[in-house]
Amino acid sequence: MKPTERRVGYGTAIGYGVTDLFGGGAFAVIGTWLLFFYTMYCGLTVLEAGSIFAIARVIDAVLSPIMGYITDHFGNTWLGKRFGRRRFFLLLSSPLMFLYALVWIKDMGYWYYLGTYLSIELLSAMVLVPWETLAAEMTNRFGERTRLAGVRMICSQLGGFLAVSVPGVIMMFTGKDNPMTYTYTGMFFATVFCIAVFTTWLCTWEAKDVRDPDEPEPEMETGGNLWHHLKRLVLDFISSFNIRMFRQHIIIYIASFTAMDVFGAVFTYYVVYGLNQDVGAVSGYLSVAAFVSVPSTVFYMMVMERLNLSPSAALRIAYGCIFIVLAVLFYIYITRTSVPLILFTSIFVILGFGRSGLYYIPWNIYSFIPDVDEIVTKKRREGIFAGVMVFTRKSTVAIAIMIVGLVLEECGFVKGQGAQPVSALHAIIGLMIFATGALLAISFYMTFKFKLTRDTHKILIKETARLKLGGAQEDCDETARKVIKDLTGYEYNEVWGGSATRKTTREKLAIE
Repeated sequence: MKPTERRVGYGTAIGYGVTDLFGGGAFAVIGTWLLFFYTMYCGLTVLEAGSIFAIARVIDAVLSPIMGYITDHFGNTWLGKRFGRRRFFLLLSSPLMFLYALVWIKDMGYWYYLGTYLSIELLSAMVLVPWETLAAEMTNRFGERTRLAGVRMICSQLGGFLAVSVPGVIMMFTGKDNPMTYTYTGMFFATVFCIAVFTTWLCTWEAKDVRDPDEPEPEMETGGNLWHHLKRLVLDFISSFNIRMFRQHIIIYIASFTAMDVFGAVFTYYVVYGLNQDVGAVSGYLSVAAFVSVPSTVFYMMVMERLNLSPSAALRIAYGCIFIVLAVLFYIYITRTSVPLILFTSIFVILGFGRSGLYYIPWNIYSFIPDVDEIVTKKRREGIFAGVMVFTRKSTVAIAIMIVGLVLEECGFVKGQGAQPVSALHAIIGLMIFATGALLAISFYMTFKFKLTRDTHKILIKETARLKLGGAQEDCDETARKVIKDLTGYEYNEVWGGSATRKTTREKLAIE
């Protein structure tokens, strides 16, 4: 791809980023309200509701990586050549977004809720996996990728804000205990998601659209039967973890996002049963955090771009804010302290500031992983990394909710009751404070091992470009050698056709 062909302005960035209204909003609504909706209005026990998420994980364990593999190879088909190997799936998925509204209908039975939730899992894989690859395909400029990541996360935070605020607004008209609140919420978001995905299809492009006419088409693997492709898929999935930076990134990503999933799943119960406030207060508190997250994402984007703050340092700031919030919420519950509303609201301002960094920075990092992989494999594998990322994201939110359901069920939680036993209250606090804090501590520790910065990325890109032009490996300086070792986990002489390349691209594993 020639980076001078097309530039990514803020208009394009917005057109690209609005799909994260779906990526952020759909699962924010699910994480905040779905378990509560299932247990309060759909006649499901906590264990039954948790099993729906567990079954979805089994399906998704195969679905997202397959989707990533398909998009990497879809360009060989007639549809892929006509509509794009990535963007075709956005066009297809846009009208299907109205399936989201079917999730939020009461009293339909266990199998109905299982089927509708699985349909959303399939739809999200069709949208998010190919969409995640577009930032790396549209540009290789650090600043433009940071812009794309920043705008998409602003849209994600806006989606999160809508996820917690829209139900509260609808409650003003339907009443706080009316299940139709959630049905109308589902209809609203389905419409928003449909428009957003179609907008992204209109505003984005793929690497093939900016390739020099004299540049040869990239070599694509086209042969083989179904078993051949399945083996390649599995090996691609496994080989993605050969990259040190990706392994570190996944640990940070899974631990920190799962921490917020656990927090979100239990927070409603904390407010309703721990603080004895109504469910409308949940929407109000989380709306404050979500509203603050939007300008806070701009802050993180600016300090990383203008002040050259490393992703690791920015993440530690975000984690520190959330640790403060957890400590204060625990203190309020233990001491039964009556906190003035304005002071209690300020806690969620801090939460919003910290959470915005926690969400934005890992997704900003993601767009640079294919660059690190390329110097090892000599290939561009955006699709497989997107598949792994979407798989882990959807897995964390569902597994977190499932575990929450199992723990609450074991500790005596009784669905539909206005009060809960002490054991259930202790479980709520333990999950929200200590489980969340422990997961964040894992991520905090990993930031000290993570070496990607603007400077190390520049060195990596420069060395990759030099090798592509036929430069000799023995001419690489010591600084670049060290950077490549830190990012890839391999010695310099093992990459770019060396033993690491053969290992990662399966050249030692003949596929018959």
